[in-house]
Amino acid sequence: MRMVFRRSAAVVDETQALDAYDVAFLAGGAKRVADCAVIALSERGLLRLRSSRMRAVGDEIPRHPVERAMIASCPRSRSVDDVHAALQRSPEVEEIGHRLAEQGLVTGSRRRLTRAGRRRLQAAERDANLPAYVLGGPAVLPEGPVRRSVANTQPIPSGLGRALIRMGKALDRDSDSTSDSDSGSGGGFSCGGGGGGD
Repeated sequence: MRMVFRRSAAVVDETQALDAYDVAFLAGGAKRVADCAVIALSERGLLRLRSSRMRAVGDEIPRHPVERAMIASCPRSRSVDDVHAALQRSPEVEEIGHRLAEQGLVTGSRRRLTRAGRRRLQAAERDANLPAYVLGGPAVLPEGPVRRSVANTQPIPSGLGRALIRMGKALDRDSDSTSDSDSGSGGGFSCGGGGGGD
């Protein structure tokens, strides 16, 4: 009886269509989904990348929820790393993982590919309609600002790592504001120093 259930689930799984973001999740998890959103929106002129910052441009509202979430997260210039990391943890990307788990393509908690997921990914690799970056990531893009921005995104560690990053940014901001106002005051710290010829 158990084998019959597994077979019937696999048959249902094989008939459900996957979009490009579903395939991206199978190919590289939440990071690949975020990579693909940046690349797709940049190619369509809805996202402008400059160095390590991005900003939504244009009036078009994308149809896909992942793309809408990315556009909504950067109406003004923001760090590519921040937007990328936030999108990976967004409800829209989490929904992809939940849906693929329900279809039996990834495991429930760790989101690793199942045998059925590997078969679907192999089938997607033969699909000429998918952009190459969905399966290959930013490495398949030609050299340029989009490839550099996406390839250089740094994962933000969870837990204590995030807290330390926030503290570091706060210290940087505080340091910038005090250095502007204190210019030349010495700041109250002394590092070594010479004073003495005993």
